[in-house]
Amino acid sequence: MSRTGKLPIAIPAGTEVSVAEGEVLVKGKGGALSRALHPAVSVEVAGSEIIVKPAAKTRLAQALWGTYAAHIRNMVSGVNTPFEKKLQVEGIGYRAELSGNTLTLLVGFSHPVVLQVPEGITVAVEKNLITISGADKERVGQFAAVVRAVRKPEPYKGKGIRYEGEVIRMKQGKKAGAAA
Repeated sequence: MSRTGKLPIAIPAGTEVSVAEGEVLVKGKGGALSRALHPAVSVEVAGSEIIVKPAAKTRLAQALWGTYAAHIRNMVSGVNTPFEKKLQVEGIGYRAELSGNTLTLLVGFSHPVVLQVPEGITVAVEKNLITISGADKERVGQFAAVVRAVRKPEPYKGKGIRYEGEVIRMKQGKKAGAAA
């Protein structure tokens, strides 16, 4: 039994949810999101709440029940208030620049790294802080992970791109003048 799947999902005012042909569509002030449904899960819209149920008593249906409930809950909250990830760029000479739909990272390589911002995602750059926001939690998290993977924080000086608030365990490094 899924604890999160059992709970009904409240639909806030100004949000439309429709289920048709194996697909859930959520529309709100922040945009519209859709997700294909697995046949093992059934979704019903009853008044101002969404009810997710397993279609059968199979192990797969039980596993997907809570997963789809969480996905739909994220879709409903994402179209009302956008999800946001913040990344810090740390290092001497390291910086990020945004021009139009292109994010350029200068992070110690011999060349700048150019990333295209995916559709439906907004990126803002202030000094050494990159803010990624959008209605789809998965796409925001994925693009933040792609940006971070360009130059992960290294454990000796802490240079690189890290999530805001991420703690990097620092290593000591070599000792000078060790006796033989």
